[in-house]
Amino acid sequence: MKLIGLKKVRDGKYLKNYELTYLNKKGNEKVYEIVSRHEIEDEKALGNVVSGVSIVAYYEDKLMLLKEFRMGVNNYIYNLCAGMIEEGESIEECIERELYEETGLKVKRIIQILRPSYSAVAISDIKTQIAFVEVEGGFEDHSSENEMIEAKFYNKEEVKELLETEEFSSRAQMAAYFFINVKH
Repeated sequence: MKLIGLKKVRDGKYLKNYELTYLNKKGNEKVYEIVSRHEIEDEKALGNVVSGVSIVAYYEDKLMLLKEFRMGVNNYIYNLCAGMIEEGESIEECIERELYEETGLKVKRIIQILRPSYSAVAISDIKTQIAFVEVEGGFEDHSSENEMIEAKFYNKEEVKELLETEEFSSRAQMAAYFFINVKH
């Protein structure tokens, strides 16, 4: 596979649409569409910008999940606290800000921040990091008027029930599965 062309086809407020032209393994041209959160000037810029964080948050022996309305699927789903890194902000500052904005909670301890990974590799070059944190404080809603978020802590039995009955984002589903099935 060889990238032979890159063209921006739409410049939205949050996402930019690109067409990538490849020579496939038989030497035929293949046009592939992606979205990105940043300007892609050339092939070296593909997949090189970390744009956000997803937060797996624990309080004692409970996992925090958000039940939030997601416009893209016109439904409520269970998700992790997450958000975009603002200009000049460190990943740790982003974790603290997003956690506070979406839940009112504070970071007690950052357990680990994983290396950047692709969020939706089939359609985007967007990279995020996953952070595991212990939290403290009480829930308060500081989200924008365009977000419907209900944060709550769940024990293992409750998470197991949610996995069997509710809609999840894939990252939250994976975090929930490992929460109930892996010894800590």
